[in-house]
Amino acid sequence: MRWLTLYARSRQVPASAAVALLVLLAAWACCHDGPGPMDLATVVLVLTVSVVAASVGLGGQDTALDRTAAIRWVPRRAAHVLLTGAVAAAALLALRLVGADPAPTGYVVRDAAGLAGLAALGAALWGAHLAWILPTGWLAVTVLGPAAAGTAGEVVHWMTFSPATTVSTWTAWALGAVGTAVYAVMGPRR
Repeated sequence: MRWLTLYARSRQVPASAAVALLVLLAAWACCHDGPGPMDLATVVLVLTVSVVAASVGLGGQDTALDRTAAIRWVPRRAAHVLLTGAVAAAALLALRLVGADPAPTGYVVRDAAGLAGLAALGAALWGAHLAWILPTGWLAVTVLGPAAAGTAGEVVHWMTFSPATTVSTWTAWALGAVGTAVYAVMGPRR
């Protein structure tokens, strides 16, 4: 258990969890209009902020030390990304305990997986300190950009399409799988 505690502290998990909790509470307080689902843009924003807050921990204080440690990093890195997505989804779905209805479970899980994969890919490409670029940029394109028609629109705006939409669902799961695999093998960029 000591290893897990040290790992969590070195990856800034307590600070990331505090930020995600504050954003979750703010979204619930501001956007809870009574019965019925929350606005999908708010749901996607809360998921993105939760994943971005956790993305800081995708790299340690010294990446050279991480690469030379005599432990197997691939499963640990993959588990870190998977837990990032799982915790972001679980936190948002926990709003149901206080009477809010954020979105359908399939929608939240799919989007959390895709966003966690984007953050992991960002960490592998540019380092943990810039891992926020891909999820935040994709959120901006999705929410602020014009909706394209057809398959291209379903790929670009996968965050806001229904989980029943095959193309958007495959896009999210592919981003999650590719990002997790690339980050697990390569680790964060220096």
